[in-house]
Amino acid sequence: MANHKSAEKRVRQNEKRNANNRANRSKLRTQVKKLRSAVASTDKAQSTELLNPTVSIIDKMVNKGIIHKNTAARYKSRLTKHVNNLA
Repeated sequence: MANHKSAEKRVRQNEKRNANNRANRSKLRTQVKKLRSAVASTDKAQSTELLNPTVSIIDKMVNKGIIHKNTAARYKSRLTKHVNNLA
């Protein structure tokens, strides 16, 4: 347990940040799953429509520190490749 006022504040801040990070990571994973399911169903129109918002969310998560920039580049590259192969 926290024994100082500053330590108690740090606990509160950590809980808040943890909740925000968890929500952001969940949002990212949900969007990636939507795109992957569209690709799996070979729906070219829906996949193309979902690609830009997904890439945007991936970039936002990098800026927020949720995922590493190389991980984001790998996600974007693979997802884009899968969408482009649906022709």
